Amino acid sequence: MEREIIKTLDGSTTIHLKEWDECYHSKHGAIQEAKHVFIKNGLSLFENKPVSILEIGFGTGLNAFITFLESIEKKQQIDYVGVEAYPVDAKEVLGMNYVDELEAGDFESIFQKMHEVGWDQKNEISSEFSLTKRKQFFDEINDFEAFDLIYFDAFGYRVQPELWSTEIFQKMYNSLKPNGVLVTYAARGVVKRSMIEVGFTVEKLAGPPGKREMFRTFKKV
Repeated sequence: MEREIIKTLDGSTTIHLKEWDECYHSKHGAIQEAKHVFIKNGLSLFENKPVSILEIGFGTGLNAFITFLESIEKKQQIDYVGVEAYPVDAKEVLGMNYVDELEAGDFESIFQKMHEVGWDQKNEISSEFSLTKRKQFFDEINDFEAFDLIYFDAFGYRVQPELWSTEIFQKMYNSLKPNGVLVTYAARGVVKRSMIEVGFTVEKLAGPPGKREMFRTFKKV
């Protein structure tokens, strides 16, 4: 599938898959979307406490890098696991401008390290932040009550509806600790029904720039 690096409306880059006309992040702003969906409406719920995070779709490493920056600023212990079946290659990583756009020049080596460290092993990125990258298909995830928070950032329902199925959300529900949280940019009715079917309590929130709504779900006990 042909891929190209494009600039989104907030100046940050993403990868565009031409055949699907699908991007790794919102064309309205990759960084804006990540901060709104995953930090503001996800990580912020766990302020002042250690948190374990599962990311569904490690991709370009943007969500992981922004979460790392939060861990430095807030002095928060974060254990981060990113699942990706098709890792981004080195040329594409070099084409990402996140370090500049986030004004994070002091941590450029960290962004590179996140892509260079080995797969399927726990890597200490800093004293606050550990990263495990798992090369794995989403339907192979079988964690049980291991995570406080899930960043669900799979490709959209339009191109890969199988990633938004009841079966996948059952795995997400099982992976969360009691009272855990899942956040996603999605807001389709069919997705909400699958989430509710497996036991999630679903909350509809204002979406990031360019998107009216998003979902946040809770594993209530």
